[in-house]
Amino acid sequence: LQLRAQPVERRTHMVSHQHGMTVTKTLREGEAEPQCQSFSYSWAELQGLLPEGASLLLLRVLACRRAVPPSLIFPAIDTEGHLCTSSY
Repeated sequence: LQLRAQPVERRTHMVSHQHGMTVTKTLREGEAEPQCQSFSYSWAELQGLLPEGASLLLLRVLACRRAVPPSLIFPAIDTEGHLCTSSY
C-alpha cells in the first residue's frame, strides 16, 4: 500500500468583537474544499485568556526564576479552537 503525500493547511483566525471573540478553524487537505468551524466565546469565558505566544513567554520567565506558583491555571484555546485550560 502506497499513500501519496498531500499538503495539509491549517489556519486559526481569531477576531475580537463587542461581545467576545470568534475563533474560526480552517482545514484543507490536498485539493479538497476547505472545512471551516467557528466557535464564539463571551468576554466572561475569556477572562484571563493566555494566548500561545504569551504562554511561551511565561514558560521562559518561570524557567528563569526556577519556580512555578501553585495552581497556576489560565484559560487557553487549543489547536481545535476550543476553550480549554492551561496549567503549569
